[in-house]
Amino acid sequence: MKYTKPMLSIILSLALLSCDQPAKEATTVTGDDNSSPAITDASANLPLNTIKLPPGFSISVYAEVDNARSMALSPSGTLFVGNRSEDKVYAVRDTDGDNKADKKWVIASGLNMPNGVAFKDGDLYVAEVSRILKFKDIENHLSDPGSPEVVYDKYPTETHHGWKYIAFGPDGKLYVPVGAPCNICESEDPIYASITRMNPDGSGLEVFASGVRNTVGFTWHPETNNLWFTDNGRDMMGDDIPPCELNTAPSAGMHFGYPYCHGGTIKDPEFGDKKPCSDFIKPVQNLNAHVAPLGVKFYTGTMFPEAYRNQIFIAEHGSWNRTKKSGHLVSLVKVEGGAATSYETFAEGWLDHESQEVWGRPVDVLFLPDGSMLISDDKGGMIFRVTYSG
Repeated sequence: MKYTKPMLSIILSLALLSCDQPAKEATTVTGDDNSSPAITDASANLPLNTIKLPPGFSISVYAEVDNARSMALSPSGTLFVGNRSEDKVYAVRDTDGDNKADKKWVIASGLNMPNGVAFKDGDLYVAEVSRILKFKDIENHLSDPGSPEVVYDKYPTETHHGWKYIAFGPDGKLYVPVGAPCNICESEDPIYASITRMNPDGSGLEVFASGVRNTVGFTWHPETNNLWFTDNGRDMMGDDIPPCELNTAPSAGMHFGYPYCHGGTIKDPEFGDKKPCSDFIKPVQNLNAHVAPLGVKFYTGTMFPEAYRNQIFIAEHGSWNRTKKSGHLVSLVKVEGGAATSYETFAEGWLDHESQEVWGRPVDVLFLPDGSMLISDDKGGMIFRVTYSG
């Protein structure tokens, strides 16, 4: 059988979801200076004019990073970027102040889906499928990071929903999700379909939230410090159900329904008879079906208009098996008093709805100190910068 390029892309994506790969040893890059240009001529051919934004906003390329996934920013401005389908962790910097990264370093290679990155007290934390690594004093060793310390290595090894987003919470603990090892299943081990947290040294691991199918993005409300997170809805229930979700967990011990209930009211056809939806916490906002919401952040900057302050931006990575593709955009959820009041599109155009062709898939959002927004794109290998000058 002769495969077309789109068919080969789908086969590769499914293989990444299902194959069970052992954890790899990190291979660090050493040398006097392993930096390289962070932007090349490749970005000049991007159809940025197809991206639709509200009036007064504009978009440009900030950096090029292969398979750019989750991002973490140091106080001094170094941006760290993880991979999922590749094996590397990168660092980029804007050293000349022109609002484009001009240097790029490979921090490590040979890792097992190093999707998640977090920065704390000068150290870079990296999440593989089954373990958490730490690169000490990383900014003073970008060209020679050395071997990382293994902080924790007891997470499950399944690669299906095994890639991880990580972040430090206001309590100083590192939050680490563990996705369900399947599309839909009931696991005896409570570590699956959860958000865990631990001390920075890897001690004190506990399950913070349960019934979370697969979150690849969370953040904390800038005023209440409550955790907010996205969750990817299950597949194979049709094009339009169940919805993906935006949830909030103000305290530990909450259960958000998976695998029994979806979207707060939809009983699962396989497991829904075991427990009613009334037993679980409902989403604060149901998102569109199969949009694959990943990175999520509250806007706390001053560049954007005041109406965006403390509102939520979500990177919707996009559907993979819907008849008509959904997502592939950045959405905006407005909140007031802890409740969502609207759900709308903020930036779109990576998907051509007529041809169904896709040239970019948003993964994570992050805000620079000047209030501009960074958006990572793992399909195009780009990091975009959105500014407002209205």
